[in-house]
Amino acid sequence: MSIEKSIPLSQLSPKQVREQIRSGQWKANTSGAASGYVQGNIVILPKAWADDFLKFCQLNPKACPIVGMSDEPGDFLLSSVGDNVDIRTDVPSYKVFHEGVFVEEVHDITSIWRDDLVTFVLGCSFSFEEPLIADGLEVRNITEGVNVPMYRTNIECRAAGPFSGTTVVSMRPMVPKDAIRAIQICTRFPSVHGAPLHFGDPAAIGVRDIATPDFGDAVTIKEGEVPVFWACGVTPQVALEQAKPPFCITHSPGCMLVTDMRNSQLAIL
Repeated sequence: MSIEKSIPLSQLSPKQVREQIRSGQWKANTSGAASGYVQGNIVILPKAWADDFLKFCQLNPKACPIVGMSDEPGDFLLSSVGDNVDIRTDVPSYKVFHEGVFVEEVHDITSIWRDDLVTFVLGCSFSFEEPLIADGLEVRNITEGVNVPMYRTNIECRAAGPFSGTTVVSMRPMVPKDAIRAIQICTRFPSVHGAPLHFGDPAAIGVRDIATPDFGDAVTIKEGEVPVFWACGVTPQVALEQAKPPFCITHSPGCMLVTDMRNSQLAIL
């Protein structure tokens, strides 16, 4: 990844981040990049499946908060989230699925783009990491320079058409008083998952081994800290596995679309 050495990742503009991704120089996760701007999870589906997926998102807004989508099927420029945002090239890594089965991970989807595809941009937890840090709370995955740990749970989503499944959560360890403060802060940002779903005992939500995430990387949990869990935008990937659309594309976990939307636009208080 060749990023200007003199510019911290957090100070890059969304355009600079997308240019690095589009050129193939940035293929890593985007946590901490372009501070102040919304990052989005991506789901791309054929038009015939898009209405049911839209309803699934509306029924499960904590895990699947929509912040943007295609104007029309086949549109690869997403004017709703930024200037010259090309969904075919501007995500560091994509996952391609056929009949709900993962088949490949690629860094550019131009060659497989179709005129019937509809793109959904869903709010990402990376957007609420900034106000947590601004309030003096540590975000361990950023401190340790790794992708946020994510886990499958036993929390059922509400079904819509063929789409169903359980919620995926992201986790950040905190001491209990900081966990309470995180709840207060994140309640202001429902479009980027809002307040945590749970903190404390992982087994209560079906997480068997906190040291072994299903997605992302493990982080250190220090003595006196508890795991704090937020609904995660990887949840649609679980729903897609069960729905088995003939063709779909998502982001790779942690590899987001960096938009021109400011996080402050999504705050409600």
